[in-house]
Amino acid sequence: MAQKTPFNQTVLSWFDQHGRKDLPWQNPITPYRVWVSEIMLQQTQVKTVIPYFQRFMDTFPTVTDLANASQDQVLSLWTGLGYYARARNLHKAAQIVAEQHQGEFPKSVEGLVELPGIGRSTAGAIASISMGISAPIMDGNVKRVLTRFHAIEGWPGTSKVEKELWAIAEANTPPERTGHYTQAMMDLGATLCTRSKPACGICPLQPECKAYELGTPTAFPHSKPKKEKPVKSARFLMILNDHNELLLEQRPSKGIWGGLYCVPEHAPESTYHALPDYVETEEWPAFRHTFSHYHLDITPVLCRIVQENQLIQEGQPSSENSSKAAGIMEPKGHLWYNMQQELTVGTAAPMVILIETLKRHLAG
Repeated sequence: MAQKTPFNQTVLSWFDQHGRKDLPWQNPITPYRVWVSEIMLQQTQVKTVIPYFQRFMDTFPTVTDLANASQDQVLSLWTGLGYYARARNLHKAAQIVAEQHQGEFPKSVEGLVELPGIGRSTAGAIASISMGISAPIMDGNVKRVLTRFHAIEGWPGTSKVEKELWAIAEANTPPERTGHYTQAMMDLGATLCTRSKPACGICPLQPECKAYELGTPTAFPHSKPKKEKPVKSARFLMILNDHNELLLEQRPSKGIWGGLYCVPEHAPESTYHALPDYVETEEWPAFRHTFSHYHLDITPVLCRIVQENQLIQEGQPSSENSSKAAGIMEPKGHLWYNMQQELTVGTAAPMVILIETLKRHLAG
């Protein structure tokens, strides 16, 4: 009886012929580039990430450049990628690498996981791909390949299944060519062992795949037990001055869209009578934005300043061409955005939609 080819050798042979070798972060491969790509790829597909990664590298070619940037610059380049805590942690970690490690990333999984936003799997990817260290990873693609290959029962988010998967990943990770193996496992999950329509007919692991043998590959991995998402609602005020500039305020660092600039939120339980009498309101139809844990129904409200008064508490003077004329002051964390110009601070994707809709409304 012929001896079975080891799992990792089958994967590496497939990679040599079919693996992806021309992704932007692979040319050249450095710990910094791999790290940024891995953080961007969390919860996000490769095709979406590529233009963001390229813009990011053009602006911050080194970890020191990223460390020296302002949070607003970083969040601005992240707008649209979502999960903004990733960007804030990226910035913090860059500052630690630049200041405490002289711009060099720690050369161990243990050292990497001490940096903000880097877990065991991300550390394994950085260590294996850019440093040649034999370290396993466990991203969504790898979970899917391994749970199908072994027909593992249960949701991978449970500690029992997760522990089993890490043990399998550890056992399969080769001592050599670890970077190629890591990339190959991600590629298999992304290109063949896909979520809904796996290409089992051309998968190198198919002859030994237990889920394929059962005839139910898409039943694995088991889904997270469903829980109805709650629905929240909020009004967001599009406050325009007499030059049609839009008031944006920086949200608190904690909570949704932390540190991003958005139009002011108006609590749904309050009434428009609570607004100053020098603002007109026009309520627009609500639209829904879905987060991982709940739905948010957003009602935009157009607000125009109709008399000279003070809209927000005193602080630093606003731009001379507009708000000063209206007698309005701009405290820290607020700005008047000229919608004819490019937005250079980070904002949430729903706010981009709202701003674009407002521009069309004003032009129409």
